[in-house]
Amino acid sequence: AVEVEAIGAATDIAEPAQPVATRPETALETALTAPVWVEGGWEEARFVRRSAMRPGDRLTGPAVLVEDHTAILIAPGWQAAITEHDHVMLTRIETRAEERALGNAADPVRLEVFNNLFMSIAEQMGAVLENTAASVTIKERLDFSCAVFDAQGDLIANAPHMPVHLGSMGASVKTVIAQNPGMGPGDAYMLNAPYNGGTHLPDITVVAPVWDAAGTEILFFTAARGHHTDVGGLTPGSMPPDSRTIHEEGAYIDNFQLVAKGEFREAETRALLVGADYPVRAPEVNLADLRAQLAACEKGAQELRRMVGQFGLDVVRAYMGHVQDNAEECVRRAIEALSDAEITYPMDPDFDGTPREIRVKISVNRAERNARFEFSGTTGQLATNYNAPEPVTRAAVLYVFRLLVSAPIPMNEGVMKPLEVILPKGTMLSPAYPAAIIAGNVETSQAVTSALLLALRVQAAAQSTMNNVTWGNSTYQYYETVCGGSGAGIGYDGRPHPGTGGVHTHMTNSRLTDPEVLEWRFPVVLEEFSLRKGSGGAGEWCGGDGTRRRIRFLEPMTAALLAGHRVVPPPGLAGGAAGACGITRIVRANGQVDTLASADKTELAAGDVFWLDTPSGGGFRPET
Repeated sequence: AVEVEAIGAATDIAEPAQPVATRPETALETALTAPVWVEGGWEEARFVRRSAMRPGDRLTGPAVLVEDHTAILIAPGWQAAITEHDHVMLTRIETRAEERALGNAADPVRLEVFNNLFMSIAEQMGAVLENTAASVTIKERLDFSCAVFDAQGDLIANAPHMPVHLGSMGASVKTVIAQNPGMGPGDAYMLNAPYNGGTHLPDITVVAPVWDAAGTEILFFTAARGHHTDVGGLTPGSMPPDSRTIHEEGAYIDNFQLVAKGEFREAETRALLVGADYPVRAPEVNLADLRAQLAACEKGAQELRRMVGQFGLDVVRAYMGHVQDNAEECVRRAIEALSDAEITYPMDPDFDGTPREIRVKISVNRAERNARFEFSGTTGQLATNYNAPEPVTRAAVLYVFRLLVSAPIPMNEGVMKPLEVILPKGTMLSPAYPAAIIAGNVETSQAVTSALLLALRVQAAAQSTMNNVTWGNSTYQYYETVCGGSGAGIGYDGRPHPGTGGVHTHMTNSRLTDPEVLEWRFPVVLEEFSLRKGSGGAGEWCGGDGTRRRIRFLEPMTAALLAGHRVVPPPGLAGGAAGACGITRIVRANGQVDTLASADKTELAAGDVFWLDTPSGGGFRPET
C-alpha cells in the first residue's frame, strides 16, 4: 500500500486588488479599426491592446482585445470589463434579436424551456454544494436543498432535494428581505430560526441577493439550506431527545450577516457558533459547509445572469411569473378530482402518556378550484420537542399537492396559491417561541404528510418517521435518517401499487452514507443492513418492508434517537392492515439488551451494538 500526504501552508492567498479606473470607454486608445466576421457578417471592430487597459475599463463589442500571444473577440451585444484583480470578464449586455422578437407572452414551448432552465439552476447549485461541502451529512447523505427566488422572495424553482424544506425556504428569504433593507452587493445572510422560516436548528439557510451589473437593483435571490451535522445542543449531532426549549437544541441564528461586501465574516460567525448556551462542537466543519453554501448561491447567481444575458431581464421576469401561473393551474386541475375529507392521525404518545394526534379537515371548492386545510383539534403545544413550526406544515401540504400533479413542473410559489392552510395558534403545529421543535421538523412533518395522503385516499401511511439517529463525542459527530417501508396506494397510472421496502419516504429525501465511507470516517463497524422481509402491512397490495441496521461502536459515544411509530403502527388504507412498528435496541458488550423509547438517548461503550428496526408501510385494499 502507498500513502500520499500533501501539506500546504499560506498566510494569505487572496489576490491583491488594484485601483479601479472610472474613465470613459472613448478614452481607450484604438490600435486600429478593421472588419471582423461576427454572427454571420462582417462588422467594423476596434482593436485595443490589453496592456493599455486598466482595472475598471470597459470595451463594448464588436471589438478585439489584443494581447502578446492571443486575442479576445468581443461580439456585438457583449462587453469586456477589467476587474479589480486585472482579470478580463465578458458580459452579455444586449439580448439577441431573435430572443427580443419572441416577446414576454407565455408560449408553451418556451414555458417548458424555462421550467427546465429554472430547475436546472437549482440542481446545479446542489451539485456545487455536494462537491464542496466538508460534512458527511451534506456531502454523502445529501441533506440539503437549493432554490431560486424572485426579487420579492417568491419561490421560482426548488430542486427536488429535501421536501421538508420546500415550503419554508421562501419564508426565510422573505425574513432576510424584510429585516435588511440596507443590503448591498456582496452581502449574504444566514438563519436557522424556526420562527422565521426555519425548520430546526441544524438546517442553516444561506440567502444571497443577485444584483444587476450596476449594483443598484436586486434582480433575484438564491438560497441554499444545509443540515449541519452539529450546531451544539444537549447531545452530539444536535438532535437531543430531551430538549425542552429551542436553545437546548443548539446555536440559534436569526438574520445574521454572513458576508459583508464580499468578505466572509469568519471571526464573527465563529463567535456566534461557539457562543451559544450549548456551543457547536466542530466549528471548522460548520464554517467549511457555510462556504460551500455560499459557493452554491454564487453558482445560482452566475447562471441567472447568464439566463438574463441570453433572454433579457424582461423575458426572464415574465417567465418567472408564467411558471408560477402554470404550476397554479396544474394544482387547480388536481383539486377538481378531490372530495372533502377529515382524519385524525395517531402518533406515538408523549413521554408522559399524553396522546399526540394530527387532525385535519379538507374542504374542496370545485367551482373555485381551491382547497382549504384546517388543523383545528390537533394536539396542543407540547412540553417536548415534537412541535413543528408552521412552515413545516405548509411544506407538507405543498409536497402532497406536488405529488398529485403528474406534470414535470418545478416546485414554486404557484403551487400554494389555490391552497389555504389554517393553523390555530397554540398547537403542536403552531408552537410559540421558545418551544423545543427539533423533532417536529423530522417526525411531525411525516405524520402530517401521511395524514393528508390517507385523508385524500391516495396512499396508506409510510413508515411515517425518519428514524433520526445521532451519535458522537468531542471528536466525532454523526447524524442519519434511516429508511423504512412506503405505504401501498394508487399510482400515477390510476392503479393500485404495493409499497416499496427500504426507501426514504416523503419529507426526507436523503441517502445513507456508504458503508465504506462510514467506517472510514468514524470508529464504527456496520454489521448488518437488511430488509425486515414480510413486515409490510397486509392487504391486496402490501406495504413496503422496514429495514434492520446494526452498528457496532469501537469507542465510547453518546447516542440519541428521535423517531415515531414505536407504539402506534403506521395505518393502512381502505381496510389494509397497518405496518409493523419499529424498535430500537442496544446490545451491550456483556450481552445485556436495552430497548429505547421513541425519543431516547444512551451512552455507548466500545463493543456495544446499536440495533435499529425501522417501521414498515401500511397495506391497501382497493374498493370494489
